[in-house]
Amino acid sequence: MKKKLLAVVCILTASATFAQSESELKTSLAEKKDSIAAIQKRADAIKSQIDALPGWKIGAFGTIGGSISNFSNWYAQGIPNNSSGNIGFTVNAFANLQEDKFFWRNSGNVNLSWVKLDDKDDPDDNDGFRNAVDVFNLTSLYGWKLSENFAVSALGEYRTTLLDNFNNPGYLDLGVGGTWTPITNLVVVVHPLNYNIVFSDEDDIFDSSLGTKVVADYTREIGAIAFKSNLSAFMSYKSDDLNNWTWVNSFSYTLWKMIGVGFDFGLRSNKQEALNYAVNTLGDTAATFDTVDNDLQTYWTLGLSYKF
Repeated sequence: MKKKLLAVVCILTASATFAQSESELKTSLAEKKDSIAAIQKRADAIKSQIDALPGWKIGAFGTIGGSISNFSNWYAQGIPNNSSGNIGFTVNAFANLQEDKFFWRNSGNVNLSWVKLDDKDDPDDNDGFRNAVDVFNLTSLYGWKLSENFAVSALGEYRTTLLDNFNNPGYLDLGVGGTWTPITNLVVVVHPLNYNIVFSDEDDIFDSSLGTKVVADYTREIGAIAFKSNLSAFMSYKSDDLNNWTWVNSFSYTLWKMIGVGFDFGLRSNKQEALNYAVNTLGDTAATFDTVDNDLQTYWTLGLSYKF
């Protein structure tokens, strides 16, 4: 009886000791996490001060994603014998000059991807890689500071595709107005005097016009996270049919050294592109600006990222 009682006491003592140790470890872990958060907060504050210093700031980050697959006699799907694959990458780069009286901000975005689907039972199908996503954007903004957060500015922005129909269409915005920089990482541009030049072989669909240009860009790094959000919109004085906007977002989380996980997505609305697709791709020659469906354009890419 005494032995059983002694065993029970030992078990209870060990359990209490373990519970106490686990509680102490959890408390210590919470304290360490709070310390890490405090250190990260101080580091981010110093990083913001560095970003605000005069001189050039240059950087880039990107995302690479891809997959391959092969099926043989997989009868449950429509193409039982096939090989497929996709690959894509995104690069976001910037070169910004900050001085006491002026700034010059330059950025570029490239997003390209290819896909393939080889039906092994169809010798006449297209078994090569085909272009899927094709986005190219360059922006240059110069501003002369009237105050710490406001400047008169001039903007040049060029958007097109690289792989398919280069510069057809292509968009070049040139304008002047004001730029507001309320915080280090946010830039808001409003240019009421902007000319949107459109390059295209389809002159009866695409048209250049005068209007207002609005750009909002937020780029920041917080520890292992890097992200960029850019909204570019043009509102034509000539016709609402010539309005367009593009919103592109990129996120990157570094897991090990310079390698991590990246996610990109973009949204666009452009009625001229919708009409051109309906007429010249779908063959709907009767389509007009009044009848065409201007569906929201979207894309996204998920894959490995590399921080340059």
